[in-house]
Amino acid sequence: MDPRLAKARALVAGASKILVFTGAGISTGSGIPDFRGPDGVWTRREPVLYPDFVASTAARQAYWRYKAETWPAFAAARPNAAHAAVVALERAGKLLALVTQNIDSLHRTAGTHTDKLVELHGSGLYAECLDCHDWVSMEEALRSFRESGGVPPQCSCGGWLKPAVVMFGESLDRENLIKAFRAAEACDLAVAVGSTLSVEPAASVPLSAKAAGKPYIIVNRGPTAQDAAADVRLEGDACGILPELFS
Repeated sequence: MDPRLAKARALVAGASKILVFTGAGISTGSGIPDFRGPDGVWTRREPVLYPDFVASTAARQAYWRYKAETWPAFAAARPNAAHAAVVALERAGKLLALVTQNIDSLHRTAGTHTDKLVELHGSGLYAECLDCHDWVSMEEALRSFRESGGVPPQCSCGGWLKPAVVMFGESLDRENLIKAFRAAEACDLAVAVGSTLSVEPAASVPLSAKAAGKPYIIVNRGPTAQDAAADVRLEGDACGILPELFS
């Protein structure tokens, strides 16, 4: 066995309150592309910023066009072996909290209990009204977009709909952040999976556990912004590593 994996497994075996922090790399095995990896979405296109989405019809059209293009793969995605490994960790009584940057809801689908789950960036399965804040399904919003010939969808109240996710330039939900940082404070091991750990304030969650003296494992395909802080750094695909790490 790779000595780094053996060391990481020993840390997991010795812990009872593990914080798992996940990014887009845990879902690439489910057919959902990541954002900042070697072949990530942002290597091919620029994100639409929240202020532009609010102010510009053209920006809203561009955003919804991207959603329409990527929705079939997103909707068809199913949990993979890495998601299942986190569920197994929870069933073993070792998972304190699962904090995710992902909007695909695959952790929920895999069976992670909602009491353990903190979805920092929202859910891509729904759209939210900017005015009344009602939610509708993403399928309904995209149907409106397609049937209107590309007019950005609107709520029944007349407000513009946006995906129920935290866009670039938009603030994270304060209560979710508090939950995440409290988990980092209470854990006895932090494991970051599939994230470049470069998006703040989310990336500070596992790092704050390390700053408090907790051991820190990073699993990722490609370098991260926090590699120097890790007690163990495991390079590779989460689908191959997590089942071994958490078994």
